[in-house]
Amino acid sequence: MTRAQPYACRPEATRGRLHREAEQAERTAFQRDRDRIIHCGAFRRLKYKTQVFVYHEGDSYRTRLSHSLEVAQIARSAARALGLNEDLAEALALAHDLGHSPFGHAGEDALNAAMADFGGFDHNDQTFRVLTMLERRYAEFDGLNLTWETLEGTVKHNGPLVGPHVPADRNTPGRNKPVPPTIAAYDRQHSLGLDSFPGAEAQVAALADDIAYNNHDIDDGLRAGLFAVADLCDLPLVGPVFTEVAARYPGLELTRLIHESVRRLIHRMVDDLLAETRRRIAESKPQSADDVRMLGRPLVAFSAEMVGHDRKVKAFLHERMYRHYKVNRMTSKARRVVRELFELFLAEPECLPTDWQAACGGLGTVATARVVADYIAGMTDRFALAEHRRLFELQPQT
Repeated sequence: MTRAQPYACRPEATRGRLHREAEQAERTAFQRDRDRIIHCGAFRRLKYKTQVFVYHEGDSYRTRLSHSLEVAQIARSAARALGLNEDLAEALALAHDLGHSPFGHAGEDALNAAMADFGGFDHNDQTFRVLTMLERRYAEFDGLNLTWETLEGTVKHNGPLVGPHVPADRNTPGRNKPVPPTIAAYDRQHSLGLDSFPGAEAQVAALADDIAYNNHDIDDGLRAGLFAVADLCDLPLVGPVFTEVAARYPGLELTRLIHESVRRLIHRMVDDLLAETRRRIAESKPQSADDVRMLGRPLVAFSAEMVGHDRKVKAFLHERMYRHYKVNRMTSKARRVVRELFELFLAEPECLPTDWQAACGGLGTVATARVVADYIAGMTDRFALAEHRRLFELQPQT
């Protein structure tokens, strides 16, 4: 095992939890965070939340749960190789999708549109709501009461939320996107340092997400017949790897060809991440986790060449998979289901389950809209479809 480096986040030096708890001798603070995430209800529900395909499209496609486990495996391996804290990287990878609504990005877009007059909807903010408010399992506090480092990494895994390093809002050129409301409110009371980069473990988890997402969507897209291996030939990095495997194993059956190629692609992207990150470490020589936060740029990164490859893979998947007519039909239905559920519950909050009604703040208010968004965001794909049938279909199901 690689020796822990001085710039790794150290559990014994954690900034602590919002609600004071006695730590345990047999588990570090970050191990306890990871375990609490795995045991929470929102994590279990990821099993029936969409990655790209709605759950009933087939049993072999990725779900949010399988994706999160794959991200965690990549993140833990990379963190170990770099001498970072594996447990924190794993916890962040496992938590990163907890706030996603049903039906993937189609569901999120629909909820964001529905919440436009009530502060909007952002899946990262919703993850933070799950971790700090919505999970109600413990006797002494709401949420999971995770360490500051885990909350910081969850909020900033893609970089700072305010300041010069934040990409401009596409809808308002020259301006940063507004900080989502729950994160902003928490930061005012318990500073998360939104103007700095997160620790290196969060940066590893973010790139592990990119590696898993791209490669496993290539796998799922090929298996679903949305594109063919021949369509990948001219795609940088991807095409040469598929060609290499096909040449080495002539006549290899398609499923094996796909798996062998995808695993090699993952390996090459991880190797690139490790090489570029080690180069940056040697250049900047960070001596603490706070040094990493204050560098002014990511410490963990792909090479410029791999960044170019990554962009082209994403562009290919966007055009050939996410905009495929079969996926468009699924996402159109998903947006309609989410929109109609939101409109009904906002107009008739008495249709919400009793415990959810108690948190509403009056007809059409921001408080009620947020309760409705929380309720819908927590749904699985199949529960959202069933709830829609119960509320909109007059004929009882047989």
